[in-house]
Amino acid sequence: MELKEARERIKILEKQETAYRHALGLLSYDGATQAPAGTAENRGETLAILSEAAYGITTGPEMTEVVATLLKHKDELDGTERRIAELKNKELTELQKIPVEEYVAYAKLLNEADAVWHKAKEENDYASFAPYIDRLVATQKRIASLVAPEKDPYDYQLDQYEEGLTREKCEAFFAALRKEIVPTVKKVVASKQVDDSINHKPFPIPTQEKLSDELMALMGIDRNHCTISTTEHPFTTEFTKYDVRITTHYHEESFLSSLFSVVHEGGHALYELNVADEFAYTCLGGGVSMSVHESQSRFYENIIGRSEAYAELLLPVLRRLFPEEVGGITAHELYLAANKSEPSLIRTEADELTYALHIMVRFEIEKKLFAGEVTSKDLPALWNALYKEYLGVDVPDDRRGVLQDSHWSGGLFGYFPSYALGSAYGAQILAVMEKDFDVFGAVRKGEITRINDWLREHIWRFGKLYKPGELMEKVFGAPFDPTYYTDYLKKKYASIYGFDA
Repeated sequence: MELKEARERIKILEKQETAYRHALGLLSYDGATQAPAGTAENRGETLAILSEAAYGITTGPEMTEVVATLLKHKDELDGTERRIAELKNKELTELQKIPVEEYVAYAKLLNEADAVWHKAKEENDYASFAPYIDRLVATQKRIASLVAPEKDPYDYQLDQYEEGLTREKCEAFFAALRKEIVPTVKKVVASKQVDDSINHKPFPIPTQEKLSDELMALMGIDRNHCTISTTEHPFTTEFTKYDVRITTHYHEESFLSSLFSVVHEGGHALYELNVADEFAYTCLGGGVSMSVHESQSRFYENIIGRSEAYAELLLPVLRRLFPEEVGGITAHELYLAANKSEPSLIRTEADELTYALHIMVRFEIEKKLFAGEVTSKDLPALWNALYKEYLGVDVPDDRRGVLQDSHWSGGLFGYFPSYALGSAYGAQILAVMEKDFDVFGAVRKGEITRINDWLREHIWRFGKLYKPGELMEKVFGAPFDPTYYTDYLKKKYASIYGFDA
């Protein structure tokens, strides 16, 4: 095959792959949001057939020949073409090591596990879901042994979400966080608690839905290409940059829960929606890694969304939508309520300060699972013990404990550290952004688009053109340093609770 033909064929093949991913993603999204409960088996059969067809394109002889031709002429390719060739070769090489029947069986297992998890959580029935954890871990260890036998299987999982991330790097990162965060948490616990009673009044769900629309408008999310739905566990899914879906979960007597869920998922959506058009329908057309993705969602949720400037911007909207519920609350009181910190049970409801401790619990459990030190039957007791050790709280039931997250039902072992790493990236991004303009001054004026423009220029538009570490160093102009994050947290919570940082 000549180079000219390979250049044309890779575009066609990638569009075909995108089409299958779109169809697969729509089925999964439907299953998580509005599909009838009894449709999981039927959906699983469809997913299996589509997965097999997609596998055939990705690993087939034509893709193999096209990628080989591109790599043969690597010196003649531009930077974008070279990166596509490298990523497609990595994907091709890995998938070809997985027998197609195992690939298809895994797709069916994920669909089944997700359906069982939803029911198990609703009914507080961990025993029904536990076997799927063992099956998923065994499958992923099997895949790791086929694809990268030289790697620790958990390192292989971590690398799937953040290229180059290892258990050793995670342990060093979490040790640095623990050293600074735990003493700050103790100071908060010893301080007078802030008033968050505003968050425990009943806020009608239909009006909360209107608030979600307003929040997305404030963020500058293009509603022609992004919709919102409800699900048990909020998430974002992207089929292409032209079709992104976010979800939330409404609680009548905790309106801040959905508010910050929408802002968080909205950050994910903005990233996907703003990848350069030229990367659409290619392997570069999405966020580069989950840690960088989480840096965007948690940047909007916490650094912007939980700032006093955002409280000032949001209060008039809340007074218009909820005149009786909001009453005479001030922007400062809203800011304090949004930043109440105390050890808690639910990760997605955790405050910005204690959040990383929730991630550490999951990291410790996943390490043990992949090392073969524990199995699913051990997890409730281990989970409860770690929550007592790390956060000092007693877990009353599995629904609020080991069953609370959807990630394991989706096979996302190794994903959780991305949340903490992304949070730390966000603090360093803020430090760089503030050199260019008054970030919180822009928020007060409702000029969120200034933030969007900066992130589009420095991060979003590049998609997967660079490796995550390369991209972040380009943004930071220096190596990643978690002290930006710990300093940010100490300063913020010392100010809120009135103690010395």
